Amino acid sequence: MKKIEAIIKPFKLDDVKEALQEIGLQGMTVTDARGFGRQKGHTELYRGAEYVVDFLPKVKIELVVDDKMVVRAVEAIKSAAHSGRIGDGKIFILPVEDAIRIRTGETGADAV
Repeated sequence: MKKIEAIIKPFKLDDVKEALQEIGLQGMTVTDARGFGRQKGHTELYRGAEYVVDFLPKVKIELVVDDKMVVRAVEAIKSAAHSGRIGDGKIFILPVEDAIRIRTGETGADAV
């Protein structure tokens, strides 16, 4: 099993969710996040004063998938979150040693 973490622009969340549902994935965790990469934030004007916004709003999606679904899931996220502009986000893939469903005690892929 692998854990896929994707940091994307907030307005792309529905597109990514739909793309993952189309390939048969149904569970995910979504967290509001703030951060910056190469774009380094931007400046804004508020009541005549200019200030720097260092941390931009992002969304973090986390899902655990079977090894055979990793490539399809990553491709679905990449195509749905892509805008071609700076700040589209990142995808991280991590190994998952085990998973346990608390309600039933199922482990491994059955728990996912």
